[in-house]
Amino acid sequence: MKTSGYIGLRLFTVAGLLFSSTLVAQEMSFFVTSAGPGDGGNLGGLTGADAHCQALADDAGHGDTVWRAYLSTQGPGAVHARDRIGAGPWYNVKGQMIARDLAHLHGDTLELARRGSGLHEFHVLDENGESIKGSIDAMLFDRPNEHDILTGSMADGRAFSDDQDHTCSNWTSGADVPNGREFLGRGELPPNSAQIGHHDGVGFDDNSWNSSHATAGCSQENLVATGGAGLLYCFAPD
Repeated sequence: MKTSGYIGLRLFTVAGLLFSSTLVAQEMSFFVTSAGPGDGGNLGGLTGADAHCQALADDAGHGDTVWRAYLSTQGPGAVHARDRIGAGPWYNVKGQMIARDLAHLHGDTLELARRGSGLHEFHVLDENGESIKGSIDAMLFDRPNEHDILTGSMADGRAFSDDQDHTCSNWTSGADVPNGREFLGRGELPPNSAQIGHHDGVGFDDNSWNSSHATAGCSQENLVATGGAGLLYCFAPD
């Protein structure tokens, strides 16, 4: 009996180690940037945003793959964020799965919509494995709160089709909007703005991870005013 117990314990231990090894073996394919470029919504367009993701991944030792920012653009030739990130699955730096596929990530089906997307605040880490400043609970936030993540997207990951600015002029504008929060208080969009998501799913608006509310403008100060720092979601599409 002792031998059987010992063998069982060994098998359980080996199985646990194999499971852990499987997690560690998963290459990172998702992270939130530890910092923004620093010029508000002026990211240098999609090219500049992708380069920012790539540079941070390189510095963290994950530059052996191509990285893309989860961002949409507007107007002729509009780009949908969901079309830039591959088919999934995606994993954070700790090997934890973020989402199986695009439907899981965006809650495309009724069943998934009821349960929410696969993205969970405890799995949303930066390229170094650090947590992003956000909610402590439903009413308390880190200081500074930086849970606003730039996306320019609707909840399904697609671009807006109206004539209002949801992308800081397709990520080329850092224009300041004085008293931009007053527009939001009236339920209006500032003349220059960007749609953001809440990485922690907490706030007083629609708390989608990718489409929660608009910023108060496009300057770095405007982004900070609503709880952001110009951070981005980065995915490895391959």
